[in-house]
Amino acid sequence: MKALASLSTEIKQYLIITGNYWAFTLTDGALRMLVVLYFHQLGYSPLAIAMLFLFYEFFGVVTNLLGGWLGARVGLNRTMNIGLALQIVSLAMLLVPMAYLTVAWVMAAQALSGVAKDLNKMSAKSAIKALLPKNAEHKLFTWVAALTGSKNALKGIGFFLGGASLSWVGFSNTILIMAASLTVVWLCSIKLLKSEIGKSSSKPKFTEILSKSSAVNWLSAARLFLFGARDVWFVVALPVFLSATLGWSHESVGVFFATWIIGYGAIQSQAQRIIGLTPTGKAAVIWCAILTVLTLLLTAAVYSDYQLQITIVVGLLIFGAVFAINSSLHSYLIVHYANSDRVSMDVGFYYMANAMGRLLGTVLSGVLYQQSGFIACLAASAAFLFLSTIFSLKLDR
Repeated sequence: MKALASLSTEIKQYLIITGNYWAFTLTDGALRMLVVLYFHQLGYSPLAIAMLFLFYEFFGVVTNLLGGWLGARVGLNRTMNIGLALQIVSLAMLLVPMAYLTVAWVMAAQALSGVAKDLNKMSAKSAIKALLPKNAEHKLFTWVAALTGSKNALKGIGFFLGGASLSWVGFSNTILIMAASLTVVWLCSIKLLKSEIGKSSSKPKFTEILSKSSAVNWLSAARLFLFGARDVWFVVALPVFLSATLGWSHESVGVFFATWIIGYGAIQSQAQRIIGLTPTGKAAVIWCAILTVLTLLLTAAVYSDYQLQITIVVGLLIFGAVFAINSSLHSYLIVHYANSDRVSMDVGFYYMANAMGRLLGTVLSGVLYQQSGFIACLAASAAFLFLSTIFSLKLDR
């Protein structure tokens, strides 16, 4: 306790924000796996499952675009607390009797969860630059990598808990536990977070929400296709393929996704040791090109149909490691490129592109898997990564 008391105000606020982000991410990962596996269990097609997340991703696009502007006007503590509250409401919506869990109702709940998730993420990432001590720019990558890496480790645990809890205590009981836990976190956050974090010195106009920075714009385009490349095979196609084609149990799918995300997060948190503390856009080109080649090789290996389970498991682990470096590098570059007085707006614009990539990837994951199978999803991923590499060429080298 003495060690905590001796910390600076900025570090204490950073720890509170990180705790909020962790708690939210745990419920978000668990909810994602719960919905995919539960509705697959009920007999929904891959495309129908993808549609359940359509509004989740769509409203993430809108939220990131508007949320950055809102954060600059009212402060990042308020946008973070609004995100926590909306996630609690979205979880509560799924506690209705099973007869009322229609596709439209679940889509509405997921839409609210999408707004909540991106308000929370935008607030957490933007707050890092706002809280960074003066003359400590060299620590920026370390702070960003630590937050992003730990978040993804928690998301992996959430995937596991979502898959396992569906078997252990059922859909509704799992939702109830998550809603109650997040309510406690939300009440603590309201009391502890300061109001001035991330507030702009001027009141930015609504017409200023689009970024005027070419670096932010090119990075956002690269981010769109980077995350589209992941989600086009990861979100719907992979868990359904593992369950329906390879015969994995819900627990096994949950454990595998949890292991992948935890490893992914661990590599993210150490990315600065691999590529240096202050990388440039050149690093983004190199690492995205490496990921493109690896995805093409994985596609060819799956197409050959030799030792399919081993190929997918090993291939996904390698993909995750290199993707983690790409993601962490992008997360550093956006905070580095963002204007200090409109950091939440630049970060919000960037995560709007991130959400667009997730939306595109999620929809295509269901469509391509249902129409052409798992290999088509992998081929689309490689194409998206090639485009991300091309856009990265425009970054500061």
